[in-house]
Parts: sequence; C-alpha cells; structure tokens
Amino acid sequence: MAGLSLRGGKRDIQFGNDDSYMTPQDVWESIAHLLPKDKIIYEPFYGDGKSGEYLAELGFQVEHHAIDFFDDPSFNYDIIVSNPPYSMKSKIFKRLALLDKPFMLLVPVSTMTKQFLKKYFQDMIQIVIPKTRIHFVKNSLQTKGSWFDTLWVCYKMNLEKDITYL
Repeated sequence: MAGLSLRGGKRDIQFGNDDSYMTPQDVWESIAHLLPKDKIIYEPFYGDGKSGEYLAELGFQVEHHAIDFFDDPSFNYDIIVSNPPYSMKSKIFKRLALLDKPFMLLVPVSTMTKQFLKKYFQDMIQIVIPKTRIHFVKNSLQTKGSWFDTLWVCYKMNLEKDITYL
C-alpha cells in the first residue's frame, strides 16, 4: 500500500440519498493503469471511505478525508480522482475549473451534454469509457443493476487518446 492519509473534517458533509452510491473496487482497478504512480491523488468525496483505501491498495499515494471539497484542503495533491455526488455536478465542475488541477471523474454519460461542462472545459477534456455498465455499492451491498451508463471525464491527464475504451 503506497499511502493513505485520512483526517477528520471541519464539518459533516450531507448529501442526498441518491448521492450515496459507492464505486466498487474493480472499477478503481480498471483505471489504475491510466493514473501516474508518482503523483499524489486527492479523492475528495469521502462516501464510505473505501475508494481511498482501494486506490492506496493499488499503490497510489492518496489524500482522502471526510472534509468538504469546497473548502481549501490543508494538504498537497497533484490529481483529483473521484466518483462525485451527481446532484452537485455543476458546482463541482465550477470548483474544478477554479482549481485547474488534472482530474478524472466518474459521471453519468449525460454529463457530456451539460452546459457547465462546455462552459469550463470545452475542447479540453478526454473521456474513458468503462468496459461495462457499472453496478455501484449502496449501503455496503453491491447493486444488481444500474439504469444509466457512466464514463470518466478527464482533464489534463495527458492520456494517449482523447477517447479511451477500457
């Protein structure tokens, strides 16, 4: 395990019930080859805490804290990698534009048509398309299905192709 830094947050973060779907370990494994091992990853959306653990188990140095993404963190990082709460996508992408850090976010395919993505990142993103539809984890249980497709929206990740199929 490369390293996982966990700290308590400044305040409790409350998300809607539809935002509490966690990313299974195999999804993190499927993108590991696209992430640079020499960079510090910030996984800003804590959820159940497992995503940071999974990334650390894959050999990455990870900052993963139960703090609010919209506050300035007290630690250094190079890349943001996360499955963000979908109800806050517009606000999250606005914050990402201000941070101007490389990122890789797992979002619904429909995000590609949203004005906020075009406004902040038009002509500057790459996408990574998962092999299959992702079945997320809810209340520590693997769901049996998902009604929507997802993809990874990437910025400044310098991937070999603009569209990468896993």
